Amino acid sequence: MIIQSKRVWIGSQFLPAQLEVTGEKISRIYAWGEKKADIDYENARLVPGFIDVHTHGAYGFDTNDGTPEGLRHWMRHIPEEGVTSILPTTVTQMPDVLTAAVANVAAVIDEGYEGAEILGIHFEGPYLDMEYKGAQPPEAIAKASVEEFSRYQAAAKGHIKYITLAPELDEDFALTRYCKETGVVVSMGHSAATYEEALLGIANGATSMTHVYNGMTPYHHRRQGLVNAAFRVRSVYGEIICDGCHSDVNALNNFFTAKGSDYSMMISDSLRAKHCPPGGEYTLGGHQIEIGEDGLARLKGTDTIAGSTLKMNQGLRILVEEAMVPFETALNSCTLNPARCLGVDGRKGRLTAGYDADIVVLGDDYSVIQTYCRGTEYC
Repeated sequence: MIIQSKRVWIGSQFLPAQLEVTGEKISRIYAWGEKKADIDYENARLVPGFIDVHTHGAYGFDTNDGTPEGLRHWMRHIPEEGVTSILPTTVTQMPDVLTAAVANVAAVIDEGYEGAEILGIHFEGPYLDMEYKGAQPPEAIAKASVEEFSRYQAAAKGHIKYITLAPELDEDFALTRYCKETGVVVSMGHSAATYEEALLGIANGATSMTHVYNGMTPYHHRRQGLVNAAFRVRSVYGEIICDGCHSDVNALNNFFTAKGSDYSMMISDSLRAKHCPPGGEYTLGGHQIEIGEDGLARLKGTDTIAGSTLKMNQGLRILVEEAMVPFETALNSCTLNPARCLGVDGRKGRLTAGYDADIVVLGDDYSVIQTYCRGTEYC
């Protein structure tokens, strides 16, 4: 199959080109019009598929539910917003729930599914700080333990690829070092860490930060913490929720100005309420949440933010059109950068011959016209 457009994202710019898709891969790239095209997208933008490394659920399903049919439905339909790869993300809960949740993801991977590719599991918590827990259930927050985490990883059949933890509560950075040694990305978040503790976390193997600005000590020009470290240490990845609500668009601009084009990662941090009808009440970690008119989820009866309903294509629009982030920087944050962070940039994150045929066709209004997940059309 050959698809073409006069705007294909190649070499950090749009180029008239054709992509030849053979099976799951982009096999060749030609000049526009060189071959007979099977599909001509005319002037629509062809960009790499979006990668969401922090998302709890959608379509009424939550990773912690541990139900295969819910996970499969999520993967089959999430390409409608341009997502082609994903890390289903747990939320802090009791060990039996977390064990069942990660085992369910592993089983679905083994047994097969359609749609967005599951690149692994993001294990958010339970090794978090109580003050900056946000909506994470306090009764389930636990002391960091290599032994306990090893049991979760065994249940997940090795599919936990990313963990959020509070580095200052990881005694002797034992879990951080263990995860680094076993190929699990360590992201610092839901944490009261000082700047110095953040640097020690990095020195012991942490390579990312979870939803910068949220769930951490705030930016201060004298009392430095995680936000300061995120700005200063530019070679550490930083997730950020780009809905304009978790962080104002001006704060988004500041973040991307500091991090540049190579280490920022847009995330949705979405809940089961995403792609569900407006209104209604839902749960997160066993606690009731409600969706406000602003689209934010909050713990019921409080002002505590509990995730989002952000669609990734709309996050890209907000970054470019409202936060005034350069297009390349914004696009890298949901394609190439998460691929690099996860170590899959040898096959994802670019429209390049030999790479997975993960392709999003975007309208000028950032609507998703078509998504290809490893060569198969969805949405």
